Amino acid sequence: MSVTSVRRAGNRVFIAGVALLILWVLLPIWLLFVNALSAPAEVTGFPKRFIPSFDLASLSFFFGFSGVVDALWNSVKVAALTMILSIGVGAPAGYALSRFDFPGKETFRFLVVMTRAFPLPLLALPLAVMFIRTGLDDTITGLALVHTTLALPFAVLITFSLFSGIPLELEEAAWTLGCTRLQAFTKVILPLAAPGIAASAVFAFVISWNEVFAAAVLTIENRTLTAFLLQSIDVSPLPLKFAGGAALVLPALFFIFAVRKYLFAMWGIANR
Repeated sequence: MSVTSVRRAGNRVFIAGVALLILWVLLPIWLLFVNALSAPAEVTGFPKRFIPSFDLASLSFFFGFSGVVDALWNSVKVAALTMILSIGVGAPAGYALSRFDFPGKETFRFLVVMTRAFPLPLLALPLAVMFIRTGLDDTITGLALVHTTLALPFAVLITFSLFSGIPLELEEAAWTLGCTRLQAFTKVILPLAAPGIAASAVFAFVISWNEVFAAAVLTIENRTLTAFLLQSIDVSPLPLKFAGGAALVLPALFFIFAVRKYLFAMWGIANR
């Protein structure tokens, strides 16, 4: 067998593997939206449709279900607060890591990543006890603090990569023209990094939007949409499950596609 034949066979295997992976990822999402955009009778009927009938009865039933709108609003509030806190803390930390040399800098970066090494179920009981003692249990603020802890490492790494990709000479030029460090940052660096910071904020929003474990453990009355669906999934009819899944997946898909290049930048790929 010639080298050319081996390469062609390898390319075919690679293409087939990529096609199977795409099918594995996209088929469940497609079926989710097909059932969410079909009439309840079509969701439970057989054979299943591959093209949705674009009947909004299932979605109307979902949004009219008792407690859904409140849970959806709680999800928006928690995710928005998480986004603000993550960028408010993560962006300055990313800037400091990219511009200053200080003892323990590499250790600090390692510890930022290591915060993701502790599984949330392991911390659930200590968090619940602490939140009950401090009065943060079953509150939007308390849940947002937990979600900020989950999103903060990504915010720090993404903004660190973004600031590292902006030449220091631009700031030095601003200093020679009379700007202070703060003025150089706000007038020169921040406008250049703003799209990436916005993408990092959106990514933090998505992390909070999809998180379910902490929301289910730490809230009772103020449940987010994920925790509400988890609570009622056993007793919910099938159309409500599909509509709820679509309501959770659609914003996450939209935001991830919007910020995908900045996720690559988090590992320094986009700045090479």
